[in-house]
Amino acid sequence: MKKIIVLALVMSILSMGLIGCSTEKSTKNDVPLQKVTVMLDWFPNTNHSGLYVAKDQGYYAQEGLDVNIVQPSEGGNPQLVAAGKSDFAISYQEEVTIARSQNIPIVALAAVIHHNTSGFASPVSKNIKTPKDFEGKTYGGWGSPAETAVLKVLMAKYGADVNKVKMVNVGSADFFASMEKGIDFSWIFEGWTGIEAKTKGIELNFIKLKDEDKILDYYTPVIIASENKISQDPELVKKFMKATAKGYNYAIDNPDKTAAILIKSVPELNKDLVTASQAYISKEYKSDASRWGEMKSEVWKNYADFMFANKLIDKNIQTEQAFTNKFLPE
Repeated sequence: MKKIIVLALVMSILSMGLIGCSTEKSTKNDVPLQKVTVMLDWFPNTNHSGLYVAKDQGYYAQEGLDVNIVQPSEGGNPQLVAAGKSDFAISYQEEVTIARSQNIPIVALAAVIHHNTSGFASPVSKNIKTPKDFEGKTYGGWGSPAETAVLKVLMAKYGADVNKVKMVNVGSADFFASMEKGIDFSWIFEGWTGIEAKTKGIELNFIKLKDEDKILDYYTPVIIASENKISQDPELVKKFMKATAKGYNYAIDNPDKTAAILIKSVPELNKDLVTASQAYISKEYKSDASRWGEMKSEVWKNYADFMFANKLIDKNIQTEQAFTNKFLPE
């Protein structure tokens, strides 16, 4: 589910000049490196650790790639990738499904996290323990119709009415600040905001989507590329995904070292939060999948059907064209 906060646009704009597939000499061994850009979906966090590990540990360089990790920009990642403004990007299943329904030719290459770790959170003082308790409360969201659709499905299972929830668009406002300004609950990722609450000593009630309904156990986030990139330069995609998978597998096996790499790469991040978040999320990257990044067709179909049934997309998609596992190393 979309949680994009458009930060550091100056960084993104400056990076645009580096986008593409030109080559330059490596200063270490005089080997031509292919320049590649990958765009994040949000400010750098532990969802992205595998990318930073692959860059820091030289996995991209070993594949002949000079990878530039850039901040999100205006226009939406699927649109930018489809237009060739970035070679790869971080997105999520809902965004890819919407893009495909609008004939935007982008494809998911890997699930960064195998199960959906997001859900609805509230301070324990709000006494929100089940979706039934959403009635009479104020929800702080980012104004997406999908939020209402998900709330409606969850509440219906408990005999509750979504129309009894007050919806407030808080945009990119901080979760903790929102809770002090009249908001009762919001949609968060357990591995970041949930962990941040623990580091702050704040107790939360957390309703995890995947535990409430199988349909809501979709892939978020995912790595995407354009159909054009895949067809014209499959070798680049293969090399990028090989190194990226190696980075995430390193993160799975070495959470403390990975946290240190991310903090070194993005020193403005909170060290305690990154370390705690990495310990949590390293177990979630692969989870019960046979390999990191693996995606299932039924997960894509179930959520696409849900989106179409709830009029979140105007037409349903051919889910087998929305994702591929073929670039994941065995």
